Amino acid sequence: MREIAFIKQNKEKWLEFELAIFGKAKKNPDELANLYIQMMNDLSYAQTYYPKSKTVVYLNHLASQIYQKIYKTKRAEKNRFMEFFKTEVPLLVYEYRRYLMYSFVLFFLTVGIGVISARYDQNFVRLILGDGYVNMTLENIKKGDPMAVYGTGSNWGSFIGITMNNLYVGARCYIYGIFGGIGTFYIFLQNCIMLGSFQYFFYEQGVFWKSVRGIWIHGSMEIFAIVIETCAGFILGASILFPKTFSRVNSFKIGFKNSFKIFLSTFPFTISAGFLEGFITRYSIDMANWLSSFIIIFTLSVISYYYLVYPYIVHKKTQLSAKLN
Repeated sequence: MREIAFIKQNKEKWLEFELAIFGKAKKNPDELANLYIQMMNDLSYAQTYYPKSKTVVYLNHLASQIYQKIYKTKRAEKNRFMEFFKTEVPLLVYEYRRYLMYSFVLFFLTVGIGVISARYDQNFVRLILGDGYVNMTLENIKKGDPMAVYGTGSNWGSFIGITMNNLYVGARCYIYGIFGGIGTFYIFLQNCIMLGSFQYFFYEQGVFWKSVRGIWIHGSMEIFAIVIETCAGFILGASILFPKTFSRVNSFKIGFKNSFKIFLSTFPFTISAGFLEGFITRYSIDMANWLSSFIIIFTLSVISYYYLVYPYIVHKKTQLSAKLN
């Protein structure tokens, strides 16, 4: 069957799906489950015969939205909080995995810009970090503790202050996506260039490994979370710029709802990073190499698994479940 004929044959059914998604047509959980099965069948057919068409993108989006609708109205659901992190967010991350890839590519490029700029311009680090901070860090390096700045203040005070600041930075990365993603790009660019120049500064001073042991104990989750928040900001911006088959208003509603859920999912990781920075990082200079390395690898593995591996597992289970039902 030609794609045009396929679309004409199923157009009315797909419009019914859209009405169910936007709440303009009331459906009980069983009816939604039936719609989901039909949608998965259409999606499988389109993926087989029209793999690179916009029809596949459209149907994949509808299928994802219907599945989330089922979880919202499901009577047997007992723990909404657990389902949010266990199923809903991973499916959204899988659906918008393209934006996650863009965010990571941008991260490595802009961190690289920071490294190169710091290498070839001796004043760049001072321009980005400020003379006061650079001079203080140089003094700490002379004293043998380049990460001494993390030991100032009380544990709880540092934890609360750092966490609030990180949540603020993440919120800006996300909310500024309302400006077509340009605001998100700007905030992310600033932070990544700062990170790149900051790390190169320690490398230039000959204390790179000490800096890694300190910064990345909390930085693995903190920086990764910012990448995810940036991804959410890009999703929000794209929903305005590229409405696809939806009206711009409906596209924004969907984009905001889905991107906000992804943004919220970073909170546990951001708070965990704040806890590590307030209570653990300050002792990195006295910590055994194996212990600091273990913390870095463990925290990076946890957040990487949740956002990069687990979404594919949930997606496959969802498809299998739909076929069996």
